Amino acid sequence: MDFPELAARTRRFSLGAPRAVSVADDGSRVIFLRSQGPEDPADALWLLDVTSGEERLVADPAALLGTDAEREALAPGERALRERLRLSAAGIGSYALDAAGRVAVFALAGRLFRADLVHGDVVEVATVGPVIDPRPDPTGERLAYVTDAAEGVRRGQLRVVESDGTDTLLAGEDSGVSWGLAEHIAAEEFHRYRGYWWAPDGRSVLAARVDESRLPRWTLHDPADPASPPTTVAYPRTGGPNAEVSLHLLDLDGGWVDVHWDRETYPYLTSVDWADGGPLITVLRRSQQHGLVLAVDPRTGETQVHAELADPRWVDPIPGTPVHLPDGRVLVGGELAHDGYDARCLFADGTLLTPPSLYVRRVVGRLPAGNGPADLLVEASEGEPSQRHLYRVRTVIGGGVDARRLSGDPGWHTAAIGGSTLVVGTASLEHAGTRWSVWDDDREVAQLRSLAATPPYAPRPVMVRVTDRRLPTAVLYPNDHVKGTRLPVLLDVYGGPGHQEVLSARGAWLERQWWAEAGFAVVTIDNRGTPGVAPSFEKAVHRRLADVILADQVDALTALAGKHPDLDLDRVAVRGWSFGGWLAGLAVLRHPELFRCAIVGAPVTDWMLYDTAYTERYLGMPDDGMDVYAHHSLVELAAEPVGDPEQARPMLLVHGLVDDNVVAAHTLRLSAALLAAGRPHSVLPLTGATHMAAGGTAERLLRLELDFLRTYL
Repeated sequence: MDFPELAARTRRFSLGAPRAVSVADDGSRVIFLRSQGPEDPADALWLLDVTSGEERLVADPAALLGTDAEREALAPGERALRERLRLSAAGIGSYALDAAGRVAVFALAGRLFRADLVHGDVVEVATVGPVIDPRPDPTGERLAYVTDAAEGVRRGQLRVVESDGTDTLLAGEDSGVSWGLAEHIAAEEFHRYRGYWWAPDGRSVLAARVDESRLPRWTLHDPADPASPPTTVAYPRTGGPNAEVSLHLLDLDGGWVDVHWDRETYPYLTSVDWADGGPLITVLRRSQQHGLVLAVDPRTGETQVHAELADPRWVDPIPGTPVHLPDGRVLVGGELAHDGYDARCLFADGTLLTPPSLYVRRVVGRLPAGNGPADLLVEASEGEPSQRHLYRVRTVIGGGVDARRLSGDPGWHTAAIGGSTLVVGTASLEHAGTRWSVWDDDREVAQLRSLAATPPYAPRPVMVRVTDRRLPTAVLYPNDHVKGTRLPVLLDVYGGPGHQEVLSARGAWLERQWWAEAGFAVVTIDNRGTPGVAPSFEKAVHRRLADVILADQVDALTALAGKHPDLDLDRVAVRGWSFGGWLAGLAVLRHPELFRCAIVGAPVTDWMLYDTAYTERYLGMPDDGMDVYAHHSLVELAAEPVGDPEQARPMLLVHGLVDDNVVAAHTLRLSAALLAAGRPHSVLPLTGATHMAAGGTAERLLRLELDFLRTYL
C-alpha cells in the first residue's frame, strides 16, 4: 500500500492513538478517547486506573449504537462543532466530566449518554431531540445539553435533565437566537467552543445568548447531489455585522440575572471560566486592540475590571487564563513589551510570575501544593520555537519570578493534571506519534497504549534559523539523496498567524518525506507572524501580511540555497492549503521569476469574503483601508494584464464545495479572474468536502498534485 492510501486509511496515523486526555481532580483515573485500531475511525471512551495501571473500555460506539450507518450519523450541530474543532474522527467526538471525574457525558449520533466512571455503567438519557455539547453539573447529579434542529425541535434550546429524568427547558427562543452555543466567530477564531458553564454548586448556569438575526445568510450546496436541499449558514462577513452575544445567569428555580458590560464597545466574548470564586470573562473590542478581564457577581450580574489588555496591533490572550488562584488573585496572560522586554508572560494581579525569556503558550492547571501556595503547570517555549516544554511556575507572593522546566527530552510536550497525577504527552523527531506517560508524584505508573499504525518514514529534517530575522526553517531530502545531485524544490507553506509548521515532532514531516521520496527537496519556513518566537515577531505582519510573509519566505528560501547547494532554485514549486493556499497563489503571481507553479488549496482569495474577527485583526476594518484589502486580494492581482506570457505560471486550484469556513466562491472568483487574464490554471472541485477535506480526500489528492508538479517542473 502506498503512502497516500495508508495515510488516508489511518487518518494520517492518528486512528488508534489516545487523544482528549484528562485527569480526575483527585488523580485516581485518567480518561481519554481512542479507537479500537489503526483503521477504526470511531473513537471510544477509555479509562486508566492510576493505582493499578490498568486500562478499561468505558463506552464503545459500536456496542451503544449497533449498525455502521448509525455510528457515522452526525446531527448538523455536532458536525459543525467538529468542523470548528478540526476533528475528523467518528464515534465519540468529545466528553465532559463532573468536578470529581466520576461521571462522563457525551453525545453519539445525536443521542445523550451518561457513563459512571466508578462502576462502569453507561446509560442513554432520554432527550427531546438531537443533542449538542452535553455537560454534567459539578456534582454529577444533573445534565445540561443544547438541542440541535430536528422535526418539531428548535436548534439552540438549553435544557437540564434532573437525576429522575425530568427534562426542563432552561432557555430558548425563535428568530435566529440560540442559547448555550458558541457562535461561529467564537469557535473558529477565539477557540471558545462552548456556550454555557455550570456554577460550582450545580444550582445555576451561566449561558450565552447568541442572536444571529442581523447576519447575512449564505447558501452552501454540493452540486454532485442535486436532490439535496441547500444549507443556509449565518456568516459574519468582513466589515459586516457580527452575532450579538450576551451572558445570563439562569437559576434552576427560574431566576434570571443579566450580566452587564459594555457590549457595544466590547462585543467579543472570548473566554469564560467559572471554577473557584465567581465567573471570570474576557471581552474584546471589535478592533481587538483592547480588552477587559471582568469578574462577574453571580448575584447581581454586575462586573468589575480585573485587568486591561492592550496592544496597538492586536491583543492575544493566553489559553488557560484568566483564572482565579487559590489565594484569590486573578491569573492573567499578556505581553511584556517595554523596557526592552518582548515576551508572553503570566501575571497575578499585575505581578509578573514568568521570566521574560519564556514564551508562555498555555496554562495547564495547578500542581500539587503541599503546605504552600499552588504552583502552576505551564506549556512554553524558551529560545527554540520548534519545541514546547512543561514548566513549574511559582505563584507565592514576594517569591520573585521562578519557572523550572520539567520536561527533559527535545520535542513538543503537552500535559493534563489532576491531584498528584500528571499525564505528559510527548511528540518527538525520535519516535512516531505522541507518547502518553502517567506519573504519580515523581513515579511513572503507566503509559497510555497507542494502537496507531506505524508510519513508513522516520524523517530527519535539517532545521536551521536563517536571515537576520532568524526565521525557523527545515529542509527534507530523499533518503537516498546523493550529495551534489541538484533537486527541484517544493516550498510547502502555511505561514498564517497563530500556526507553526517547523516543529520537533515526527508527525509534522511524514507527508513531506513522501514528497521528498518523489524527488523533491522539501522546504518549510515559519515566517514572521507565526508564534513561538516573540510578540514582535508575530505582530510585524499587522496590516501588511502579504509583504512581510512573502518577503520572509523568499528571503529564507534564498538563504537556504546558500547553505544547501543541492536546492535548484530554477525549479521551485509552492503548495499550501487555506492561508497557505492564499500564500501559494500570492507567490506565483508576485514572483513568477522564482516560482514555476503552485498548488492553491482552499484559499482566501478576497479578504472581503472572509470572516470579521480574523480578517479585521490582521488587516484592520475595511472602512479604514480598502487599499489594504485590495493589496491582499488574489482576485485583483490575478486580473492584472499578463506582460510576459512565459511569466504566467500555472496553478492547480482545489476547493471543497461545502466549505463553510472559506467558501468555494473564493476559488471560483479567482478562476474567473485568471481566465479573463489568460493565465493558465486548472480547478479541482471536491464534492462533499468541507475545509478539512477529511475522510481521506486530502491524502488521495497527493497523487494528482504530484502529477501536476511533475508536469510543470
